[in-house]
Amino acid sequence: MKKTITESDSHHRHLEKMSVLEILQGINQEDKTVPLAIEKCLPAIEQLVQAIVPKMKSGGRLFYIGAGTSGRLGIVDASECPPTFGVAHDVVIGIMAGGDGAMRKAVEFAEDDDQQAIKDLSVFNINSQDCIIGIAASGRTPYVIGGLRDCKALGLTTGSITCNPDSPVAAQADFPIDVIVGPEFLTGSTRMKAGTAQKLVLNMISTAVMIQLGHVEDNKMVDMQLSNEKLVDRGTKLIMEKSDLDYAAAAKLLKENGSVRAALAAIKK
Repeated sequence: MKKTITESDSHHRHLEKMSVLEILQGINQEDKTVPLAIEKCLPAIEQLVQAIVPKMKSGGRLFYIGAGTSGRLGIVDASECPPTFGVAHDVVIGIMAGGDGAMRKAVEFAEDDDQQAIKDLSVFNINSQDCIIGIAASGRTPYVIGGLRDCKALGLTTGSITCNPDSPVAAQADFPIDVIVGPEFLTGSTRMKAGTAQKLVLNMISTAVMIQLGHVEDNKMVDMQLSNEKLVDRGTKLIMEKSDLDYAAAAKLLKENGSVRAALAAIKK
């Protein structure tokens, strides 16, 4: 099998002979290339977001599927949408090969079954209003290939995030995103540059989608969940910015209404 870019030899040699500073400098040197690689993909990312938004406005959901680092990144991004944007936990859903237990401990060969993803997704009664993004640095993970293939057959909008060109995963996606970050500092360790690239692209997609769905006003998270004192304080100060209320009055109004958006609406009344 031809060696892929993500498996290609590092540009850096004899890492074990480097000083700590040299190691850090080498990693940093490689990391700097990631945003530039993503910049080349902005048109593809835009197309995917534009396809997702109308589906979600009509009640559809967004699913991420992946294995290993890629699967974990999808779950992290999905889990951050409810507290950040106030959406329900079943609006953006991350699924990984091997199940939730694989978040902490690798499940051997879980990613090699191209029939398992659709079984995992079927629990959620997926339909043509939903969208799915397959995440795989290599672009050849059977779990992701099979999941995209089967979802496409069911009429779901499919996207992918990979780090190799012309991959089998991308071939199954309506909207493929190929972020070519090149060889890793540590050969084949795609938790590094490839993982960083995937994380940044997921940030872009979910944030852009949620802004388009109306969960942001100006540059503020008006629908964020008030799950700790820091966020309550942030919400209180946001209300103060938008009104002539002092801190105590703003905090009282926030507590009464349960969200920044509801509190601001109450002020307008």
